[in-house]
Amino acid sequence: MGIEDVLLRDGERLDELNRNNLMIIQDPSRFCFGMDAVLLSGFAKVKAGEKAIDLGTGNGIIPILLSAKTEGEHFTGLEIQPENVDIAQRSVKYNRLEEKIDIVEGDIVTASEKFGKSVFDVVTSNPPYMIGQHGLTNPDSAKAIARHEVKCTFEDVARETAALLKPGGRFYLVHRPFRLAELIVTLTKYKLEPKRMKMVYPFVDKEPNMVLLECVRGGNSRMTVEAPLIVYKEPGVYTDEIYTIYGY
Repeated sequence: MGIEDVLLRDGERLDELNRNNLMIIQDPSRFCFGMDAVLLSGFAKVKAGEKAIDLGTGNGIIPILLSAKTEGEHFTGLEIQPENVDIAQRSVKYNRLEEKIDIVEGDIVTASEKFGKSVFDVVTSNPPYMIGQHGLTNPDSAKAIARHEVKCTFEDVARETAALLKPGGRFYLVHRPFRLAELIVTLTKYKLEPKRMKMVYPFVDKEPNMVLLECVRGGNSRMTVEAPLIVYKEPGVYTDEIYTIYGY
């Protein structure tokens, strides 16, 4: 299948993912995936025979990467913005992953109404990090929706994740450390017990700017804090672990 079969729209580009010859369509005017999505795809575990759903999938980056990095049976991406749904569906088609990945238009707030309860083994999410709409000139823009809690709150994500997961199912997310206390309180409110945490540092001598969490629906209260992940060993040069996650 060539680029012409995907019908790239004006302003779109086709980027390599360095995994299994996979490619992804991106539109810089909307929102391109970042390192957080890639790190989440390296942190999440989807076992053979398991079904996973990604809440707020954007251009489908996490289901596409997980289809290459894990043994999961099937992946679903839920996305509220129709333009992103279209982009993600065309990326899935380009990579010939239609039998393994579904991209569905819908709202996280009502996800369990759409898919049913206790139906997924794994839920992943790279949710909006910023609270509310303070300072936003256009709250309905694609980038605002991706970055700010405009369409849903973290509590919406936690509530619907708990409903979607089977008992003992796992939730993987990436977020910002400054909200960690709030995240853990909200997660435990919905019986999503944090079991594994990894902090991500841009440089070894800087504060962490991302946190990766694995939670288990109905799990016991015991969490492992893993060794930190350092992104750069010097400006512009990734650490070996980052190169491994990216697939170089």
